[in-house]
Amino acid sequence: MNLTPADSTLSAAPNSRATPDRPVAKNADPALKSDPNAGQNASVASVTHLNNKLAEYLTPSEMKKVKEAYRFSDERHLGQIRKSGEPYISHPIAVAEICADWKLDAQAIMAALLHDVMEDTDVKKDELIERFGAPVATLVDGLSKLDKIEFQSQIEAQAENFRKMLLAMARDVRVILVKLADRLHNMRTLGFMIPEKKRRIARETMEVYVPIAHRLGLNNIYRELQDLAFAHLYPLRYKTLSKAVKAARGNRREVVSKIMESVKNTLVATGIQAQVYGREKTLYGIYRKMRNKHLSFSQVLDVYGFRIVVDSFANCYVALGTLHALYKPMPGKFKDYIAIPKLNGYQSLHTTLIGPYGTPVEFQIRTQEMHRVAEAGVAAHWLYKDEEASLTDLQQRTHAWLQSLLDIQKQTGDSAEFLEHVKVDLFPDSVYVFTPKSTIIALPRGATVLDFAYTIHTDIGDQAIAARINHEQAALRTELRNGDIVEIITAPASRPNPNWLTFVRTGKARSAIRHHLRTINLAESTELGKRLLAQALTALQIDPVLPDTMLEKLRNESSAKSLDELYADIGVGKRMATLVARHIRGLMESDPNSPQPPAIEKSSGKLDPVAINGNEGVSVQLAACCQPIPGDSIIGQLKRDQGIVVHATDCDVAKRQHAKEPDRWIELVWDTELTRRFDCRIKVLVDNEKGVLARVAAEIGESDANITYVGMDDDRDQMMKQLRFTVQVEDRVHLARLMRNVRRIRGVARILRERT
Repeated sequence: MNLTPADSTLSAAPNSRATPDRPVAKNADPALKSDPNAGQNASVASVTHLNNKLAEYLTPSEMKKVKEAYRFSDERHLGQIRKSGEPYISHPIAVAEICADWKLDAQAIMAALLHDVMEDTDVKKDELIERFGAPVATLVDGLSKLDKIEFQSQIEAQAENFRKMLLAMARDVRVILVKLADRLHNMRTLGFMIPEKKRRIARETMEVYVPIAHRLGLNNIYRELQDLAFAHLYPLRYKTLSKAVKAARGNRREVVSKIMESVKNTLVATGIQAQVYGREKTLYGIYRKMRNKHLSFSQVLDVYGFRIVVDSFANCYVALGTLHALYKPMPGKFKDYIAIPKLNGYQSLHTTLIGPYGTPVEFQIRTQEMHRVAEAGVAAHWLYKDEEASLTDLQQRTHAWLQSLLDIQKQTGDSAEFLEHVKVDLFPDSVYVFTPKSTIIALPRGATVLDFAYTIHTDIGDQAIAARINHEQAALRTELRNGDIVEIITAPASRPNPNWLTFVRTGKARSAIRHHLRTINLAESTELGKRLLAQALTALQIDPVLPDTMLEKLRNESSAKSLDELYADIGVGKRMATLVARHIRGLMESDPNSPQPPAIEKSSGKLDPVAINGNEGVSVQLAACCQPIPGDSIIGQLKRDQGIVVHATDCDVAKRQHAKEPDRWIELVWDTELTRRFDCRIKVLVDNEKGVLARVAAEIGESDANITYVGMDDDRDQMMKQLRFTVQVEDRVHLARLMRNVRRIRGVARILRERT
């Protein structure tokens, strides 16, 4: 950039294209405000530090391009100041400085300087392409919010902005690196915001940006963002912990010095060249450990942490043996992340030893290259280009994860759902399992066999019916553990089940299952949605047969591609029929040409029950907890992407869930014409004698019921046994007749219907 003295500061040029009273975009940077006199009385912002950093690694031609981007950004942001009172251009400069610390290329630095011009000014993408080229314009576009689109709610707008950013990141990881730098500087200067806005931005940072930084291995930013978000979310807790840590450091100095001296001397005696550092816990790390493990502050701080950086891969393990000879290791506290790296490419040996005075001491042992990747993650690709070959595995892991974002996007219905799936995949803890060919697969902690199947391929997940774990038969919902060898058993006729959504953990599995349920069962969901909407309209005393003009207006305002899609969304629980009906009422009241609905006071608000017959397919499911059958009083729960789940009215599970989300429940009745049979569980207490099971089973068959499951409970009482059956019956009358017949059998002491 080689700026002259006149270029080294930013000032308002009288003939600049941007005038001091240029209006500021309503969705500008969180720390931005507009001042008509900002060009005259705001303090100037220096670019000297940025210039010095860039001069270390950019070529003169690249510096020239960056200088042009800087001047363009300065001109466009003229007249805008941050709430701190600084010229707004100081923010893009600070973001570019953070990116320069990673030694990002010239295009990324230019995007950092320009990252707010599309959002906060009237600059269009075409203008950026013309002046700076398509790659830079694409980066800036990926970083810009969707200000020109109207959304139904702030949550929907936020979700769509995240989706845009994450998809841009999937195509070019530099997008998220610049965005993280932008968020880091905003968090550092968040003190000028009002408390409510501080908490909102801090919560967003903790929920989205912190896990993304961790997933990409950017540990320095990950830790700083965590602490900054913690400070603004819980300021009193932060201050209390900060004060306690400062007071405790003096008391710990003697122990830390003694451990460090012993370790250094032992490593030198072994002939290992190493650097030994004391490792400070972050305040949020201390707080999280206290909260999650119910520990006191002194218990958390009694664990000392050290990092050892050695000169070679082999010496990592030699150093480990040396430390185990110096201090006794704690059983079960050793992890080898070198042999099996974490998802974000992190590699180290972790061990916990019993140090002086019986205090636990944690050690991380790694090489210099591993240390660089541990601190900088994917940014190490730009920091240390000469050692690119050693980062191939990390790049491959990152690429695979970014590619999975594109796969999820293809199968996801809306932005909120996409963000939900991505958040699931951002869990830091992982479990490592093996395919039968010994390929390592990393999954989130708590992942199941089905998650593993979808990770291998979507078709394998769709057709999975069971698995073998370590050569033993296992169910699809079985939770995986480190080191498991997993083999999936498939059947071409198998298809995803809505119940799978209750136990899968990965975003890819969840999005694939939902995509299948939406597309394969579209006709069923559409028909159910029409019935639910008609019911809700009738409750508001509106004719369910709406005129074509009103239907078209409803489709346009709902952002659905077609009316069938709108009905299907209602059928699978994605939209609430009552809310859509109220929206229709509002449209009718605002349109003088539409027949006006009656005053809201006259409508009963009581929804007529929806009739079901159990043949609706996956759009209507019978709850496994209570297994309702015709004759039972029933109620329906509208579950997102699962349609209606039918419960018995007296079901304990239904009562608990109804209390949490009363708006998602509707009244149901059984249809008068039923053509299928329904599962029902019964429990039979019998004498422990020969032939009793055969007699009971025969009587169930004689009562025209089919047995789909039979089991026997072990009981300490050798005189009696409990038999459990799942039988298929027509209705409550049929079940009552069956139970009377079984009760008359010799050896049967008691029979009852079983519910969980």
